[in-house]
Amino acid sequence: MPKFKTTAEALKIVHDKDQIRNLGIIAHVDHGKTTTSDSLLAATGMLSPSVAGQALALDYMELEQQRQMTIKAANVTLYYESAGKPYVINLIDTPGHIDFTGKVTRSLRAVDGAIVVVDAVEGVMTQTETVTRQALEERVRPVLYVNKIDRLIKELRLSPEKMQEWLFNIVKDFNRLIDTYGEPEYKQKWRVSVQDAQVAFGSSKDKWGFNSDTAKAAGMSFKDIIGAYTSESPQSLGQKLPLHEALLGMVVKHHPPPHVAQSYRIPKIWPGGDLTGDLGKALLSCDDSGPTVMMVTNVVVDPAAGLVATGRLFSGTISNGDSVYLLNSKREGKVQSVQIFMGFQREIVDSLPAGNIPALLGLDIRAGETIANVKDTAPFESIHYVSEPVVTVAVEAKHPRDLPKLVEVMRRLNIEDPNLVITINQESGETLMAGMGVLHLEIATTMIQQAGLEIVTSPPIINYRETIRARAGPVMSRSPNRHNKIFIEVEPLESDVVELVRNGTISETMDTKTVVKTLRDHGWDPDQARNWQAIDERGNIMTEVTKGVQFLQESMDSIRAGFDDIMKNGPLAYEFTRGVKVVLTNYVPHEDAAHRTYAQLMPASRRAILGAMLSTNPTLLEPVLGIEVKGPSDLIGAITGVISAKRGKLVKIDQKEVMTVVEGEIPASETFDLSEKMRGATAGKAVWNTHFKLWQAVPSNMLLGLVTEIRKRKGLPPDPPKAAEFIDTE
Repeated sequence: MPKFKTTAEALKIVHDKDQIRNLGIIAHVDHGKTTTSDSLLAATGMLSPSVAGQALALDYMELEQQRQMTIKAANVTLYYESAGKPYVINLIDTPGHIDFTGKVTRSLRAVDGAIVVVDAVEGVMTQTETVTRQALEERVRPVLYVNKIDRLIKELRLSPEKMQEWLFNIVKDFNRLIDTYGEPEYKQKWRVSVQDAQVAFGSSKDKWGFNSDTAKAAGMSFKDIIGAYTSESPQSLGQKLPLHEALLGMVVKHHPPPHVAQSYRIPKIWPGGDLTGDLGKALLSCDDSGPTVMMVTNVVVDPAAGLVATGRLFSGTISNGDSVYLLNSKREGKVQSVQIFMGFQREIVDSLPAGNIPALLGLDIRAGETIANVKDTAPFESIHYVSEPVVTVAVEAKHPRDLPKLVEVMRRLNIEDPNLVITINQESGETLMAGMGVLHLEIATTMIQQAGLEIVTSPPIINYRETIRARAGPVMSRSPNRHNKIFIEVEPLESDVVELVRNGTISETMDTKTVVKTLRDHGWDPDQARNWQAIDERGNIMTEVTKGVQFLQESMDSIRAGFDDIMKNGPLAYEFTRGVKVVLTNYVPHEDAAHRTYAQLMPASRRAILGAMLSTNPTLLEPVLGIEVKGPSDLIGAITGVISAKRGKLVKIDQKEVMTVVEGEIPASETFDLSEKMRGATAGKAVWNTHFKLWQAVPSNMLLGLVTEIRKRKGLPPDPPKAAEFIDTE
């Protein structure tokens, strides 16, 4: 059994950057990430080898153990020796289910390399593509581990030659992802090669694995692997080809140490900073002596210790008692304790240098915050999420006396999971909880119940978006006192610009010059690009093209408030707006400031935008989910029948020996009874998952009925307003 490695032994080498690796394990759901992590913990003396693969040590929540799925990202520090040289490996095991990809995105900000786990039979799947794309966007270097090789032997009964051909195709598919999503500079560099030990094969359940280096050293081949299973002695493979040697050997050999990774990652994730200044140089070199700068990537609530903020320390050294500044929140804080995660346990270490992943106590903080000991610097780029909440439930306490506790629990959930959007009405107690899908909300409600609360939830409600289909205006509206005129024009925002806003490439917090250049690069008129006034994170922009208007700047906050209101409450059904460009073309103010107050200009702005949008024949967008169904080949007809009956469409059918993978698209509103329908049609032999894919216009024959239904639910008059109600004439 390996010698148990203590925190003290790890701390001896955390100052040597060459001996640090920051690693994430990412994969499609149920491809074996957490089982793989168990084997790595066992190999480093942190988990008994006899239970590795069954313990699911990093799934430390009771709910995770019950459901056999990772919900939260778990951190652990490993001590590993290669060729007599010790290494500290900071490992993060991440969720695989699409509803929890926000946690994957945040975890990737903290690491420099990733092991992408792929099931040998299923190969590269939808979520494999999603998490690999996320890694490449964060400039996190991937290596590939093909897990469950035993399935090729026991289920598909492949010969050694057929097995190698099968696995070669998986490697080829994975490299295609790198070619598709990798940046030009890294595509060729980061393609994985079996010969160069950038690909490992194994079975985490049976605790063995190899790459080309370890196979050569052990003198083993695929014939030996098949032989071990044929003779029913797969346990012998774990002794000859230990899984941790194959995986951690790849990590040490191919993943960069933090000071090397930061030299090319910092320019991508710190776009607003000055790379030529002292701080920029410290970040690029991962300097222990530089200013303290850390990005918080995860926050959990410890019942005893309070908020625990985990993240990547990119520069400086952080210690107990340090005073720090929260750049996004613009306030100060004090670090009470610096710790590191050892599985679900934390151990006090007093201080940690740059390149490591500390856990900090004592700060009132949220994920995505940048901590520094200097105020005058740019925060790190916002973490981008690949999905957005599309399903909402109302939650209320069964007993009124539990309302304060419910509010507190919901706030804690929102801190730990920013992808869970929670709106609380303090007076009525009504709480709306929006998530990535039905499973996401089911997990959240279960966690509330485990906190000792009895709750009542409403049936799930789909979140829609409102948008326009044409250009309209300028239209004019007067202020309530009739003394101010606002002229507004609207047009659909270009889809590529919508995505720039949605993924945070441009935002209100960024340098204005950067936003202007980006808009001009995407075809915007120079005046409109230069004079942008507001960027709504859901994918809307307001700009102005007025000429020589008096009092414009002092009035702009009030005019913008009208824009903000309509972007949150669209004209048709008070749903969020998406993909709208609002242009202020003229403003005729009253000379007396007493007549151009917020109470006058905000309603005028709001009315003008409403009038312009309603003139374009606006519509609703519904969320469409991608669906991936795996099952026996003889069930293709049943599977496609369920998808078609759900207003869905087929995208691809992929035959993989005895298994078929069907990919399609289904409107989210059609998925509430999907489990029941799919199980009934396939006799429970098919497994599937869904993920948010796109927003799509509601069919015209459904639009009016849906708008009426939503308006009634919200207590609004059943018919949407007419454009003429908001447009004034000269």
